[in-house]
Amino acid sequence: MTNSDRPDLGKNQQYRNELLRRMSADDLALLQPHMQRCDLPLRKMLATPNIPIEAVYFIEQGIGSVVARTTSGQEAEVGFIGFEGMTGTSLVMGDDRSPHACFVQLEGEAIRIEAGPFNAALTASATLRMFLLRFVNTLQTQAGCTALVNARLKLEERLARWLLMCDDRVRGQHLAITHEFLAIMLGVRRPGVTVALQLLEGRALIRARRGEIIIRDRAGLIELANGSYGDPEAEYVRLIGETGAA
Repeated sequence: MTNSDRPDLGKNQQYRNELLRRMSADDLALLQPHMQRCDLPLRKMLATPNIPIEAVYFIEQGIGSVVARTTSGQEAEVGFIGFEGMTGTSLVMGDDRSPHACFVQLEGEAIRIEAGPFNAALTASATLRMFLLRFVNTLQTQAGCTALVNARLKLEERLARWLLMCDDRVRGQHLAITHEFLAIMLGVRRPGVTVALQLLEGRALIRARRGEIIIRDRAGLIELANGSYGDPEAEYVRLIGETGAA
């Protein structure tokens, strides 16, 4: 699907989720009878590892984190989903469950569709599955980039990338994030996060308060991210399109 083939966003303006906004009218019509608006409270589980997916969530506001866990309980974030995407992508790929957890990292709202009617819509429309597979591809690109930066970059560079990704998906410049939660997302110990935040604050890139981070210099964060930010974002634009304000 080229940019010229994408539907007129004016037809889908009632939605704040980019996938719903860009979906063809016929495919959207298959899903609309089964849509339910719902709140996304902090830490709500959107998918539980290795248990059949009950529903998919097209996030309109807030952020969901896809988190991998070892059998010993160690965990780290491997996926990041906001108003540009959806949860439950295993269904799009023909599976009924995810190997990873997905839970709400920043509270918000979503369009919820139960797995049964969602699967029926995928079966009824090849174009719906193909369109959503484009998002799956961008999410896998993001996960690959995360694996690379976790293995090769310094913590402050990884933190800069993470804050940029969060800033892309949140209105305003205030992020309600605790040090403890950042440590889980980045797969490091809490003292390391504190030191990294102090480094960024010392460079006037952010202002860190208790339970909140304020972005002060986005361009500076991009520079500090050392090339780790931008490729997955460009892939999303190539496959799906520019994202508007949530």
